[in-house]
Amino acid sequence: MAQESRTAPEHKPCTSPPATAERPNPGYFATHALDRAFKANLARMTAGITPAGLASVYVEWLAHLTLSPGKQLELGEKLVRKSNRLARYAGRLAMDPLTPACIEPMAHDRRFRDDAWQQWPYNLIYQSFLLTQQWWHNATTGVEGVSPAREQVINFVTRQLLDHASPSNIPWLNPEVTRASLASGGWNLVEGWQNFLEDGERALSGKPPVGAEAYRVGENLAVTPGQVVYRNHLMELIQYAPTTRQVQAEPVLIVPAWIMKYYVLDLAPGKSLVEYLVDQGHTVFMISWRNPGSEDRDLGMDDYRRLGPMAALEVVTEITGSPRVHGVGYCLGGTLLSIAAAAMARDGDKRLATLTTLATQVDFTEAGELMLFIGESQVSYLENMMWGQGYLDGYQMAGAFQILRSNDLIWSRVVHDYLLGQRQPMNALMAWNADITRLPYRMHSEYLRRLFLDNDLASGRYQVDHRPVAIQDIRAPIFAVGTTADHVAPWQSVYKIHLLTDADEVTFLLTSGGHNAGIVSEPAHPRRRFRLRTQRQGERYLDPDTWQQTTPEQPGSWWPAWQEWLVGHSGGQVAPPDLGSERYPPLEDAPGRYVLMP
Repeated sequence: MAQESRTAPEHKPCTSPPATAERPNPGYFATHALDRAFKANLARMTAGITPAGLASVYVEWLAHLTLSPGKQLELGEKLVRKSNRLARYAGRLAMDPLTPACIEPMAHDRRFRDDAWQQWPYNLIYQSFLLTQQWWHNATTGVEGVSPAREQVINFVTRQLLDHASPSNIPWLNPEVTRASLASGGWNLVEGWQNFLEDGERALSGKPPVGAEAYRVGENLAVTPGQVVYRNHLMELIQYAPTTRQVQAEPVLIVPAWIMKYYVLDLAPGKSLVEYLVDQGHTVFMISWRNPGSEDRDLGMDDYRRLGPMAALEVVTEITGSPRVHGVGYCLGGTLLSIAAAAMARDGDKRLATLTTLATQVDFTEAGELMLFIGESQVSYLENMMWGQGYLDGYQMAGAFQILRSNDLIWSRVVHDYLLGQRQPMNALMAWNADITRLPYRMHSEYLRRLFLDNDLASGRYQVDHRPVAIQDIRAPIFAVGTTADHVAPWQSVYKIHLLTDADEVTFLLTSGGHNAGIVSEPAHPRRRFRLRTQRQGERYLDPDTWQQTTPEQPGSWWPAWQEWLVGHSGGQVAPPDLGSERYPPLEDAPGRYVLMP
């Protein structure tokens, strides 16, 4: 097997001494090391979220609000109106218990859906909370002088603080908890306390959550038959065994994100995108990323490009004999594949027959609420945390994603598991989500700064081999998938691929579901829907809202529609290639060893 050696990449320290003609003071490096060590330890206690950044936002908001007497009068008027509204509602309730609510929760707010919330005094309690929440939304928005980005941050953080104080999270104010406590004699709280202690012990000892042990990689997860045909320091390449007599001439190479284990796309029989593609007559290759450690702190984005998709393309074309490959990238893997595709297009490399991106952003100007955590203060803070250990730990990264959906991922669990004393059954997707990974220091710093903070890729400043690359250069047909409830890569941001490329055609598909569940949409899934439209070169641009309004919705999984598109861009059927080749013989059975690394 041709083993690719890893050369030490160039590394530019994230913090450099002052650019003066004089030598820095003897204590300069010591004092900066002290600052970094202090902030690194502080970051571990604050889930990687900078208190200085949040404090500066609140100070700015409060200063502008203090200088806005008109806004203060408006808020005072709203306070009086909402108080009167609640008082009138309370008076009507005294006469008619079936009085309609004076304010309705947002469509996605499921905290007060139980019928018990419509009984006195709980209806008055939750209505008061919703009116208070609405007042604080008014207070944190529309303050003259506060930038839209800062306004988003202050509104988001205030919403999180209010959600923490929601009556649904307080046992004696939640009728569901009160009812369960009366029915069980308080045993639900005893069981909830036991659940809390068990979860805490597992988190501190690095164990997976309760029930995850029933799901094992290679036994009931990631079980599609195949062989590892190549391995380097960063990835293993898996070739899956064919199940049909004929296959499409062009193989499919899948580049998952290294922010997660690859097998979300080979989850379990019946829920595996890999299994589906193989059964439809495609030769499928999958990159399985190595879980980096402290020794990999200097691996950068270009290392992932070279040792990932570029190395894989060499192996895939040699094994299959096909000069053209369908490239597929998921999340961060899609961003990396798009960078590789742009560099290939710049250099005249035409090995990509098509490019498919799943929940992938290449323009980060509107990357949703995740951008609330991306700023100079926040990135510097994260760099200090990664500096101390050489990587960003998956537990630290998971905290930010949970905060984005705190009602669904944090507070609903507090109520269900700890106050009601019930355990939510584990499933394959939840078990995969608990199988966390790490991110190298240099790579993640480059990713945050060059893509999120500076948006270099969309602006034509991102460099590969010391020369800029442009998404505009990609001419291969593009199939881009967005999901309606994506908090990581909002579909409107994914849709921006229309503005960035001159590809012959761009097919955009919008599916129901979130960042992970929307992609894992097997044909048997009962609740999936999608919209699909192709824009060809020369056709007029449609903005996202118009696109959504004018593109008809179709029931079912998006997988068959994509598979049909792949076939339409393939060159016919051929006999399946062997697993591996003389140059790249099989090394071991799938799923390989990298996916099992803790």
